[in-house]
Amino acid sequence: MRTGLPTRRRPARAAHPTRPSRPSQGRLALYFLAPALLALVLLRLLPALMALVSSLRHHSLTDGVTRFVGLANYADLWADPQFWQSARVTLLFSLVINPLQVLLALGLAVLFNQRFAGARFWRSLVFAPIAVPPAVSAVIWGILYRPEGPLNAFLGALGIPAQPFLTSPEQALYALIVLMSWVGVGYWMTFLIAGLQDIPREVYDAAGMDGANAWQRFVHITLPLLRRPLSFVLVAATVSNFLVFAPVQLLTGGGPDGSTNLMMHDVFRRAYSVGDIHYAQAEVVVLVAVTLAVVAVQYRLMQGKGEE
Repeated sequence: MRTGLPTRRRPARAAHPTRPSRPSQGRLALYFLAPALLALVLLRLLPALMALVSSLRHHSLTDGVTRFVGLANYADLWADPQFWQSARVTLLFSLVINPLQVLLALGLAVLFNQRFAGARFWRSLVFAPIAVPPAVSAVIWGILYRPEGPLNAFLGALGIPAQPFLTSPEQALYALIVLMSWVGVGYWMTFLIAGLQDIPREVYDAAGMDGANAWQRFVHITLPLLRRPLSFVLVAATVSNFLVFAPVQLLTGGGPDGSTNLMMHDVFRRAYSVGDIHYAQAEVVVLVAVTLAVVAVQYRLMQGKGEE
């Protein structure tokens, strides 16, 4: 029913601009991880797959044809005494250097985590060798290990006869262990110092009030609370030491008498000196498998009952 009065119209509401929808947290995380995941696929997983495929082939020098041979390269590797000699050397090297580096790094971390004059200077001095390329470190220690070098001069001043070091089958591997420990201990020490600094000071104060001495605090507080950093250092050092190559190549060439022929150097020799790239790829696959197995065992042993 019309009354004749003009009707009042409500003003039209201004249209609000639509807000762009925000990506979910999972998708946002994927965006940030995409470069790292792409690098992982292109630089790690894809080369590993290519090495596995290449290890199943053989290139004939007679007709120049590459054929699929299945597990024949692995069978030849299993029957190769030089491969087993290299595996034994690598195992001995790892059994000595891994606990040595971890123990030295732990001791230095506990020492330099204390507050005393010059602690930061000495910490930086111990860390400095990791900033030097491995090839340069090998050259430096090659000079130290010379028959007329500084180490033998120092031993002579102490009345000890000159040592052959790198030219002795009995000493060459241990000389490399000293070199690699000098390079790596400072690096692993920094991770353990970071772990020590995450332990609350109040825990030590409470233990001290209960009458615990320094050794008891170290065994019952420091080691249990430092389990995760120790696990990381042990695993990372194991992987790193399985891949040692430059010092062997520059100083000993795998000698004398194969005493320093670590598996990474043996892979290089087979691939570029002998020229059998597919055979070398088979040894790479074996080396990776052994490394993963050792790391898995270490990780399992380092897990405490409280974390199970």
